[in-house]
Amino acid sequence: MATLANYPDYSLYSNAFGFLRQPLVFQPQGCDADVIITGVPFDMATTGRSGSRMGPGAIRQASINLAWEGKRWPWEFSLTKEIKMADCGDLVFDCGDAAQMCERLEAHANSLLAEGKTLLTFGGDHFVTLPLLRAHAKQFGEMALVHFDAHTDTYDMGSQYDHGTMFYHAPNEGLIDPHSSIQIGIRTEHSHKLGYQVVDAATANDWTADQIIDAIKTRVGDRPVYLTFDIDCLDPAYAPGTGTPVCGGLSTDKILKVIRGLQGINLIGMDVVEVAPAYDHAELTSLAAATIATDLLHVWAANRKNSK
Repeated sequence: MATLANYPDYSLYSNAFGFLRQPLVFQPQGCDADVIITGVPFDMATTGRSGSRMGPGAIRQASINLAWEGKRWPWEFSLTKEIKMADCGDLVFDCGDAAQMCERLEAHANSLLAEGKTLLTFGGDHFVTLPLLRAHAKQFGEMALVHFDAHTDTYDMGSQYDHGTMFYHAPNEGLIDPHSSIQIGIRTEHSHKLGYQVVDAATANDWTADQIIDAIKTRVGDRPVYLTFDIDCLDPAYAPGTGTPVCGGLSTDKILKVIRGLQGINLIGMDVVEVAPAYDHAELTSLAAATIATDLLHVWAANRKNSK
């Protein structure tokens, strides 16, 4: 006979759930989780179509399709048995106050990193990465950046809050070393003046996944690595639900092979951004983002598992 004891307590009575149906912990400071998942519903820095403030909820919703696997193929361990995760919901800030969002997100990240926790963050537009880099640099010093995107986001024009300028400001603030950093999937105007290695989309599509993996690992070495994934790195055929789609991108198959091959890099923080569900079809983009995030968690867990 079925009894309540047969079921996880978070699955019966509430529609509220965290990423991969993990516990919602709204006060994550002091909890026993290894990884804290945070949504940042912010899209005021968008230059294309708005709507990525709805991204965190859409990614969580799509993750239901991934939560049933005890061991996610092709990984050989159960993620939830290897690490503890908690989803603290979405960052709260006054609507329309970009400065307050930056201040609160950086403070939130600072408090959790000081406890030795690792952060997985869902945007929102890509500008949310800048306050996260500021917090991580306080903990880890100058980092290498692994950046998947259709755009370099190294533009020096624009307002103080612009999702195309973060990786111009970050090296100027001493947060990342562009000479140890790499950008993959770029297919818009760019220059090499800041020192980033750029693997454009045409090259990345011609290369094998192993060639891309080798380029990343050679570039970052043993530096602490922050990985940021703008969903428009994927071709619009695989991710239509984003604010600035660009044709000629990478496939989900190649991206997942690359991410799974990044075991061994010193991964200290990660985000997935720019999912705009209003432009999505059949949750393709949200599912891609949730899958990428899940494999990033597996990479982090595999690193810790192998270091024991």
